[in-house]
Amino acid sequence: MSEKPSVENSFLHQIEMGVGAWAWGDKLFWNYGSDYNDKDIEAAFQVSLEGGVNLVDTAEAYGQGRSERLLGQFIHNSQQPVLVATKFFPFPWRFTKTSVVKALRRSLDRLQLDKVDLYQLHWPSPLVPFDTFVGGLALVVESGLSRAVGISNYDNGQMQRAYNILIRHNIQLASNQVEYHLLNRKVEKNGVLEQCKKLGVRLIAYSPLSKGLLTGKYTSENPPPGLRGRMYGSILGNLQGLIGVLTEIGQQHGGKTSGQVALNWLICKGAMPIPGIKNRQQAIENLGATGWRLTDDEVRVLDDASDQFTS
Repeated sequence: MSEKPSVENSFLHQIEMGVGAWAWGDKLFWNYGSDYNDKDIEAAFQVSLEGGVNLVDTAEAYGQGRSERLLGQFIHNSQQPVLVATKFFPFPWRFTKTSVVKALRRSLDRLQLDKVDLYQLHWPSPLVPFDTFVGGLALVVESGLSRAVGISNYDNGQMQRAYNILIRHNIQLASNQVEYHLLNRKVEKNGVLEQCKKLGVRLIAYSPLSKGLLTGKYTSENPPPGLRGRMYGSILGNLQGLIGVLTEIGQQHGGKTSGQVALNWLICKGAMPIPGIKNRQQAIENLGATGWRLTDDEVRVLDDASDQFTS
């Protein structure tokens, strides 16, 4: 198509790293209200803004809407520019294009905003024709409710189909948000990362620290709390070799931590990591991943060290 799409996504390609707000209000997986509270999250949010990281990714499903409400409060309190990304969840009672617009309007109410910068389909629906919700994204743009639109957890073929549908509406697919980190490199193997680059789609990497495993603070003797510990405890014994490589490379960059190196590895791969933050210290830690680059040789060393965990 020769005509330039009416909605561009170049602003996403200028962002090195964002913030993930999955843990904001989530009690089941992240133990919200136990070891961190709203004040802790707001302090982390403010530190991130002060450090130049001002894109926050949330979703209507996070904390059953509480994540969006908290983000809206924080933005209102700070009065600083914030780029907001949120998501539509394909609940089984949603089956029309207009349900996408209606859901975003409810998200905007919780966020106390007139529009967002990026609206994404959280997952492809197994129940609704493929073009229905993607067509809903076009309606979102035409309604002026989002600056750009994207998808999340879509494979290579699904991403191409979504791209083709939107381009017929003269809209550029802005992003595909997928799980991507040193313990999960599927997007490198299945072509999603390469296809994103070809299409000009920004790959956003969620869980970039593998839900905390790549920070180095967890071991077999000290597993993550709650559900995370039960899910990932079995690999902690084999993880220390990779943590050692991350730490060694970090020392060559002025004492960067294993988590900071793991995030920088994603940046070097051409992805935008969105690590979660629950407190001020985590925000400070994440900021240390930006403003520098691993060498190509260091990226290859990390690739090799992580091969045992990836298919």
